Amino acid sequence: MAQSPSRSGQPPIQQLQTVADLLETPALARLYAHILQHGPVTVSELVDELDIPQGTAYDYVQNLETAGLVEKTREQRPYEYDAESIALTLSTDGETQTITPALIAAVARRDQNEDIDVYIERHGLDGLAVALEYAYEYVDGTVNHRIAARELDLSPLEAEIILQAMEPVAIEYAGTVA
Repeated sequence: MAQSPSRSGQPPIQQLQTVADLLETPALARLYAHILQHGPVTVSELVDELDIPQGTAYDYVQNLETAGLVEKTREQRPYEYDAESIALTLSTDGETQTITPALIAAVARRDQNEDIDVYIERHGLDGLAVALEYAYEYVDGTVNHRIAARELDLSPLEAEIILQAMEPVAIEYAGTVA
């Protein structure tokens, strides 16, 4: 069955590689999440607001632009960039997980929130994605940390810690959940 090309026109595997980079590089994830939330923005604004080196910012924006996840919205200097929202669903052995901007934003906080970093080390990115789903319900008040602990097979304390760490992401991205 033929499929239409992605909106960016970039090959899907190239986009997949960039999404994998987003999940492995918290600073890149932070830059993407910032552009998505606050774009269009200039590289100079990214440098100032995210406190990253200018060369790194240019490299990251170029990589995201090449993959079609970021595009120029202004053709004269200073260039402005906006981001395309990601919704990449992966299925393996009957398990399905969707990589969303919220998950990337959670990964982006890994360098700044040790609780998220420790959780990823213990439970992986799939575990973080599932915890994020519970964080939305936690914010809505439909789930408490004890229910999440039981469902995620965590101690109540670990569930409370990750839910609190994910709460800002769940609040920020609550309107984007399908």
